[in-house]
Amino acid sequence: FSELPHPVPFNLFDPFKLTGGLSAEEKARLRLVEINNGRLAMLGIMAFVSAAAVPGAVPALTNAIKHYDGEVMAPFAPEFHLNF
Repeated sequence: FSELPHPVPFNLFDPFKLTGGLSAEEKARLRLVEINNGRLAMLGIMAFVSAAAVPGAVPALTNAIKHYDGEVMAPFAPEFHLNF
């Protein structure tokens, strides 16, 4: 993390230094596991968004969540602003 252009106060992969005694190969495997967990989480949240926007789009979630009539991608629109 020393080559990052912005200051980061700690290592984002291992902030508590729990992998200090592991080999480089084991650390690489754990990083890959973490990346795959993130990918699976993104697929999961998109499944919920899809099921809410289009009823029946995800058969496993058909009766699990309510239909949402609003614009599901509104937070990503350039004119979206939070008013605090």
